[in-house]
Parts: sequence; structure tokens; C-alpha cells
Amino acid sequence: MTVRIRPYEPRDWDALGDICVRTSDVGRDGTHLYPDPDLVSSVYAWPYAALEPELVFVADDGERAVGYVLGTSDTSLFAKRFRNEWLPEVAARFPAPSGPPITQADAVADLLHAPERMVPLDLDDYPAHLHIDLLPDHQRGGHGRALMTRFLDALRDRGVTGVHLGVSTANASALAFYERLGFHELTSAGVGGLSVFLGKRIAPNARLAAGAAG
Repeated sequence: MTVRIRPYEPRDWDALGDICVRTSDVGRDGTHLYPDPDLVSSVYAWPYAALEPELVFVADDGERAVGYVLGTSDTSLFAKRFRNEWLPEVAARFPAPSGPPITQADAVADLLHAPERMVPLDLDDYPAHLHIDLLPDHQRGGHGRALMTRFLDALRDRGVTGVHLGVSTANASALAFYERLGFHELTSAGVGGLSVFLGKRIAPNARLAAGAAG
């Protein structure tokens, strides 16, 4: 079945949530980790569709979205909008943990209520960030690269010159994928360095550069 990459449409909302939770355990189905599976989507997928839908692209198998790439061109601004516009929509359903996070669900709920943690230190040259996920049956078919190309082109058209992402050090296949796309390690993150930030500089759009020079 042919998979095509296309812009997000509102009808994809539920599919984004499904893909997010079904890839949330280091690329595997993480439904068992969350008493309410919508929690993880409310942090890593739906806020982007709500706040910056023009930077959401999906892989469509002809019936539904089976993968996505989504993100923001300005992480600092996005974190502010997340707190002011998105968090009030979901805070009552997903309250912050009353103590230190114990479970994976606690950790994600804690992050939901602390969007400022999206803004890593010393990444001014990489203001954009992204998340990309594909359902397991549609991985290793070139769709991830196609999604990334579409997203990076959209950033380039906006004049964005750098993008970063976070990835678990346990996800060897994801680390190899990003390395092939030209991402490099920027800094470690999380407890004990269990995740890393990777970054990629984006070459300017030749048309925009020519216009600026003129």
C-alpha cells in the first residue's frame, strides 16, 4: 500500500494520539504505562497540532495517518504558549504529581506541568525542535526520512537555521537514524544522562537568501 506524506488535517487528531502512545515505550507500544493513554499524547503530540498545525505532517497509508513529524520553529515561544494556551485545557484531567515522580505516567504528568523544561540550555543555535513517530509496521520503509525531509524543508522556508530533538540513549535504532540524517550530539539530558539532545543546522533557503542579499 502506498504511503504518502501530507500536511496534517483536523481529522488526523485521534490518529496522532494513537500513534503517540503506541510508540511511547522506546518506539514500542506504551499503552500499559499510562492509566489514561491520552496523557502522553497531551504532552508530545496534540499540543503541536493545536498550537502549530502548519508544522505537522503525517504519513498516510490511504486509510489513516500511520506516522507523523511535528514540532515548532521556536521552542521558547512554544513553551510559553503551551503554558498559557494548552495547559489550561488539560490540567484538570491530568494533575501534577503530589510528590516526586515514581512511574512513567508520573514523569510525563510532571513534564506536562513544567513546559519550561522544553527549553534546553545553550541551544540558541537550534531554536526549533521536533518529534517523529511511525507505527512499527510502517517503519524501515523510508517514510521516516520522507517525513523529516518535509519538516526540515518547512523550517528552511521559515528561515530557521537549526533544530534539536531529545532521544533515549536506549533507542539505538533512532540514534542511528538521526545520525544518518546529519544530527549530532549536543548535550546529555535526564537522570544519569539517559537521554541526549541532538541537533542539526539547516542550510538557508536559496530563494530567501537571494532575496535578503538583494
